[in-house]
Order: sequence, then structure tokens, then C-alpha cells
Amino acid sequence: MTEDTFRSVAIERTSLGNYVVRNSRGGSVSLGTGEDGSFTPVELLLTAIGGCAAVDVDHITSRRAEPTEFAVAVTGDKIRDEAGGNRMRNLRVEFTVTFPEGAEGDAARATLPRSLQQSHDRLCTVSRTVELGTPVAIAEGPGPSETDRR
Repeated sequence: MTEDTFRSVAIERTSLGNYVVRNSRGGSVSLGTGEDGSFTPVELLLTAIGGCAAVDVDHITSRRAEPTEFAVAVTGDKIRDEAGGNRMRNLRVEFTVTFPEGAEGDAARATLPRSLQQSHDRLCTVSRTVELGTPVAIAEGPGPSETDRR
């Protein structure tokens, strides 16, 4: 993989069930079990799906007019499937977007359905990855070196 395609985050445990996620640009978000205000992993999955689509749709429609309202609701059901594993189903991303009256607003409104479809079909890396069912490898990293153990 080239540097242009590689993406990563680092997750560090801060206490039992609590973590901080960091990206290479210095951003961070709290992650946990949901017993406090931090996001759960499932909420971050929903956030990633909706956020990815939101960025796509916003960039396309805002070229024509600045929205007066732009909200995205992402929902789904967490279930235990027939194999006994946890997963999400019934994932839905719902946009509420309005534009001002006038020619520019009309142009943005006309673009909205196509931008939603483009995000779903081709642009949103996150939802396309989920829908295509990309395998996830989970592995143990290298342990401490001999020098670290001394």
C-alpha cells in the first residue's frame, strides 16, 4: 500500500473499558462501554457511516447553495444473529437538508437526490466497505522486546 491509501488510528486504554482514539493529525475521541458520555464502538460505526455520507453530500450540494439546515440521523438494530454473534442490521442514514429559496437553492435541491445516490453507490468509503463485507484481520502484535523486559 502506498502512503496515499494507508489510513490508521491508534487506540490507547485509559482505564477499564475506557480508551482514547488518536489519528495522525492530532485529533482524538473518547471511546468506552457507554457507561459515561463517551461513544461506544457501535455509535462510532454509525457515526462513520453517516459522517462519510454527510461529507460527500455537503460538498456536492453546497457548491450550489449553503444549506439552511443539514442534519443526519443514523440508526440500526444491534442483534445477536443465528450464529450467536453480535452485529448490526437495518442500518439507515436519513438526511434532513433544506436550502434557501431562489435559483441557487433550487439547484442545490435538485442535486440532493443524486448526491445521496452517488455517496451510497460510489463515494462513501465507510458504507461501501460495510456493504461489501470487507474481511477484518485481528492479530496479536509483537510483545515487548528483550530489552524492554529488563
